[in-house]
Order: sequence, then C-alpha cells, then structure tokens
Amino acid sequence: MGEQTTVKFPQEVIEEYAALGVDLPALFSAGHLGERMGVKILEASADRVLGTLPVEGNTQPYGLLHGGASAVLAETLGSIGAMLHGGSTKIAVGVDLNCTHHRGVRSGLVTGVAVPVHRGRTTATYEIAITDEQDKRVCTARLTCVLRELQRGEGENG
Repeated sequence: MGEQTTVKFPQEVIEEYAALGVDLPALFSAGHLGERMGVKILEASADRVLGTLPVEGNTQPYGLLHGGASAVLAETLGSIGAMLHGGSTKIAVGVDLNCTHHRGVRSGLVTGVAVPVHRGRTTATYEIAITDEQDKRVCTARLTCVLRELQRGEGENG
C-alpha cells in the first residue's frame, strides 16, 4: 500500500535529484498519511501529476468516499507538482486548499490529475480534477503553495 516504485519522472528531474543523492520516489511520495490511505503516485512532473486513491477504507459513515480523502489526494498531487516546479532548492508549503465535491463514490478507485494554473517564483497554484472509474468528476480542487528556500536538513527523510 502506498508503494511509489512506478512513478514516472522526466529525465531531467531524475538527473537533477540524483546528482544530489536524493531518492525521488521517497521525496515525492504521498507521505505517511497518503500511504495509510492507499494513495499511489503514478506520474509526476511540474506540468502534470497523476495519482489514485481507493474508495475502500476511505469512506464516511454513509459509505461514500470521505471529502477529506479527496482533499488528501488533491493536496498530495498539487504539492508534488509545486515541489517539482520549485526544483531541488525550494520546498512547497500548502497555504490554501479548496475542494468542491460534485458526486459521491461508493467503491472502486478514484484518479486525480493536477495541472498548473500558475507557476511563479514564490507561489504555485494547481487545479486537481478527481474522477471515478467511469471518468465522472467527483471533486474539483485548487491548491496554492508558497515556494521557499529549502533549509538545511528540511528535505531529508527520517
């Protein structure tokens, strides 16, 4: 659950982080919360981040996908995009997340795709579309991250 071994990164990103001795799949993963929820990152670049989340285990009392689960998927995907935009010298910190929930989902897998709305020097905003297995929109989210200089030890795992 939460394995990141199939993430596809652009070659120039792989080379940039490899030169720094950074484990890209670990750095750009769903983190501990995402792992517990079953988030899987399938593709990652500053232009597009793709990931999935199982509905099972992430429902509210009525048996529908929990809105907070959609928010976790959205923030994970948008943050990864913002970090890739910022590059290896910056860290992305989410400062605003909003989600509009369009329809309920009771089973299966939802897929999120994050694309940039704005990519600047100090902020990055991504729109995230989450769809069900029939490609129907479940949630639309927008995440804005502040990009700040990475401090010593901040990007290390452990």
